[in-house]
Amino acid sequence: MAKKTVATLHDVGSRNMVKVIKMVKTPETGAYSFQEEMVPVEKVNEYVKK
Repeated sequence: MAKKTVATLHDVGSRNMVKVIKMVKTPETGAYSFQEEMVPVEKVNEYVKK
């Protein structure tokens, strides 16, 4: 039987956070990787533009 993953972001401030997944190209090999981060809703556009 598989285990169920449970989110631990149940505090009051986490309701204003979103998970952003950004694809980043490695300069050495040229391969792509995915970078995941929890970002406040107001800062999403700033994070994506970096």
